[in-house]
Amino acid sequence: MRIAQIDYIYLLLILLPLLLVFYWLVFRMKRKVMERFGNLTLMQRLALSLSPKRQRWKVVLLVFAIFFLLFSLARPQLGTKLTMMKRRGVDIVIAMDCSLSMMAEDFKPSRLAKAKQEVKGLINRLRGDRVGLVAFAGVAFIQCPLTLDYSAASMFLDIMDVNLIPEPGTAIGDAIRTSIKAFSHKERKYKVLILLTDGEDHDSDPLGAAEEAATEGIRIYTIGIGSVQGEPIPLRNKRGEVTGYKKDEEGNVVVSRLDETTLQKIALTTGGKYYHATGGEMELDKIYDEISKMEKKELEGKLMTQYEDRYQIFLFLSILCLIAEFLISERRKKGMVERLRSEIKAR
Repeated sequence: MRIAQIDYIYLLLILLPLLLVFYWLVFRMKRKVMERFGNLTLMQRLALSLSPKRQRWKVVLLVFAIFFLLFSLARPQLGTKLTMMKRRGVDIVIAMDCSLSMMAEDFKPSRLAKAKQEVKGLINRLRGDRVGLVAFAGVAFIQCPLTLDYSAASMFLDIMDVNLIPEPGTAIGDAIRTSIKAFSHKERKYKVLILLTDGEDHDSDPLGAAEEAATEGIRIYTIGIGSVQGEPIPLRNKRGEVTGYKKDEEGNVVVSRLDETTLQKIALTTGGKYYHATGGEMELDKIYDEISKMEKKELEGKLMTQYEDRYQIFLFLSILCLIAEFLISERRKKGMVERLRSEIKAR
């Protein structure tokens, strides 16, 4: 047997002993109250109409009713069946800049950490859409093909860093062209590319690549990570300590600035939108809302094992126990009371 909601089992293990202790204290308190008013045997004779045995049975039935109710809430499952699960959604490729400039700290702890946080937040929002990942710096490659396995996509996301691609630079055009390859070429819709970068392109013709994406029916949403004012790029040792800042050939500190203009043009070319990354991640909500409104396709069905719920049996037993507890009276039948009185008088 499999338990779907294990928390209710923990609640059952805590509540049931407390309930038993509570009723034990109640019966003990009743006994002490009767002793306080007089002789216990005499008081029990005066209360002949009340049946201690029936009272105990009512408590037993109530405890079992609570036990079966909580056990049914835990959703016990027994047996399985194969079900074809079909989903509707769009294909989303997320291209993330992994160049050294993404280590700039105008977002704490870094632009790259902020970009990964944004992507993880978006993946957690997805319902039925396929998602893929593209990593790029001086070159681009598909880090994770389109998949419905969001946990796998998150795993590939976790290992993305600035050491993933040895080729320096930021080739946004190559990132877009590589992302185009990740999509199916049989259709001209249901495609979204989300590009996260600081926008500093190094001669890869990003606008030309955006036009190629538009002809494939791909809508590009760009998210700018960083500040227009710019930030120096820290260099760190193996222990993560800052040892200096990146310099150009003339010895000047390189300042990495967000190129919003290029990112706005890329988005505009494909009918998408540009957003500047914020601490509150409001841009993610807006992009997800846009994707939710898009026309969706039926994605490939997946045969999944589904467990059979058996909580109905225990819920029925709980109801039976409650009905029985309600129908059982604490008082003895009139004939039994008269017989007990006769026995007492005969003594």
